[in-house]
Amino acid sequence: MTTTDVPTATAPTTTEPRPAPAEKSRRDQRIRRRTLAPGKRLPASRLIGPALFLALWAAASAAGQLDPGAIPAPWTVLRTTGQLWSAGTLPTDVLTSLERAAYGFALGLSAGVLLALTAGLSRVGEALIDGTVQLNRAIPTLGLIPLFILWLGIGETFKIAIIAIVVYIPIYLNLHAALSGIDHRFVELAEVQGLSRLRFIREIVVPGALPGFFVGLRLGVTGSWLSLVVLEQINATSGLGYMMFQAQNYGRTDIILVGLLIYGVFGLASDSAVRLFERRVLSWRRTLSN
Repeated sequence: MTTTDVPTATAPTTTEPRPAPAEKSRRDQRIRRRTLAPGKRLPASRLIGPALFLALWAAASAAGQLDPGAIPAPWTVLRTTGQLWSAGTLPTDVLTSLERAAYGFALGLSAGVLLALTAGLSRVGEALIDGTVQLNRAIPTLGLIPLFILWLGIGETFKIAIIAIVVYIPIYLNLHAALSGIDHRFVELAEVQGLSRLRFIREIVVPGALPGFFVGLRLGVTGSWLSLVVLEQINATSGLGYMMFQAQNYGRTDIILVGLLIYGVFGLASDSAVRLFERRVLSWRRTLSN
């Protein structure tokens, strides 16, 4: 009598399918590639540097490492700011400076965009405009102040004109470079698709030139504040620059620091506003910043 082995029933085991070597290699490569990015943006990251600077300034002042006559402590500057605000002089100076910067920036922005579009979209426009702008860029803008005083007088007009020149140059340069850098294959594609001139500008030129435009816009905003510091010390009766010039005559370094800090806050706030607007407008781009 022969016995045969009876197979015993075993519970089925489920095993996850192992990824193919090629798929696993691609996944590992993607993981390694992600580590090259800067990482997630820190909240309020642009305030960390200024906050650290203020902390070091306060610590050095408290430890007696800074001469109070040359560099007053932060609490001294803050107290002086409150006194000037209560006296009513600081609000007037701030509003005057904002008005001058706004007028000059608006004129410079309009001129920069108009000239860049004309020179970037037309060979004739480029021949007539680009060389002149490059020549203007090579001339120190603040060196034009004596000439503009003779032309426009010593009032508000020449101040706004100088601010406009300081603003329009970086906007023109960056926007013109962005227009010139648009890939010619997009132009050929637009011609094949039969796009009109208006659709070509709206769908090809504008999206391609916006990144360069925002770079020039940020430089123009900063330039308006930098030029304002100098211009408000020339035959002015109000403004932050005038306030700082008067404080220099009386040796009030605390008032000078008040003006410098306000300029810095305005510059940082305007640059952050432009950055925020840029991220909203260019949300379709995938870059290291977003």
